[in-house]
Amino acid sequence: MYLFGDPATWLPLAFAALMGFSILVYVILDGFDLGVGILFPFADAAEKDRMVAAIGPFWDANETWLVLAVGLLLVAFPAAHGTILTALYLPVAVMLIGLILRGVAFEFRAKTSGVQKKRWNLSFFIGSLSASLAQGYMLGIYIMGLEQTPMTVAFGILTALCLTAGYGFIGATWLIIKTEGALQLKSIEWAKRRLWGIMMGLGAVSLASPFVSDRIFDKWFSFPSVILLAPLPLMSGLMVFILWTALRHLPAENDKWAWVPFTATAALFALAFTGLAYSFYPYVVPEKLTLYESASAPESLFIILIGALFVLPVIIGYSILAYTVFRGKATDLTYD
Repeated sequence: MYLFGDPATWLPLAFAALMGFSILVYVILDGFDLGVGILFPFADAAEKDRMVAAIGPFWDANETWLVLAVGLLLVAFPAAHGTILTALYLPVAVMLIGLILRGVAFEFRAKTSGVQKKRWNLSFFIGSLSASLAQGYMLGIYIMGLEQTPMTVAFGILTALCLTAGYGFIGATWLIIKTEGALQLKSIEWAKRRLWGIMMGLGAVSLASPFVSDRIFDKWFSFPSVILLAPLPLMSGLMVFILWTALRHLPAENDKWAWVPFTATAALFALAFTGLAYSFYPYVVPEKLTLYESASAPESLFIILIGALFVLPVIIGYSILAYTVFRGKATDLTYD
């Protein structure tokens, strides 16, 4: 237990890393299938079926990462779990209702036709949209230190809109990989129109984060921190340039560059997440609770860590298996 030093120091940090990894993977993976749902109103009936087929083998497995992240928060940082969910009770409820509605609509739309199918398609869109908006709002309020004031609520609404546009964007980039023909061309146009959401969201979070506290401002702009942090905005700018360039030159011959927009978007999300983690460390609740103040007892964390080291490879393994088995272009999704 003392192999890596004081367990009261490294165990909370290890669980924060596991939780952060789970959240990042969730945002990328469930982000694209939420994004596909957000794009539903812009597609015709046949295209909707193909869009659902593009996420059908993956969407429920993607949500496993959210369950893992919330579970780690509960068992590893119970005080922070209580503080965060108390402050964000309403948007969490909206998100869960949206995710439930998506799951029900996903199953029932394939078993109906005509007017009923249109209603379930609408339900799938509403569930995707409400879950995305709720997650974006929670992100904004979290960045603002869980304070509920007119200014923080306005920022939460802004991040809700930007994250929703970002999910629509990554959903479109996923469809570029999984579809072909007219739907792929549409997906490229959808991505072009939503690139602003990525840029606006990154800009809003980047501008707001340093002003949450003097501590974060110093971490960003004091020397030598400003030099060490410089690669993040530079690499983010490079990813945006790659995205813009790739979208302008798609579709390419033999579909050889179709994977570039999705990969660059995933890298952009990872860079943004790294910036947030750097800014708020060591706090799990901004400026209120640190990792070490809110962590469970080291003995409990060590036992939970053993379990996590068994569970995490299983989740990663079946995720890799699913994406490997169902690689290539999406085909008709049936329940026969």
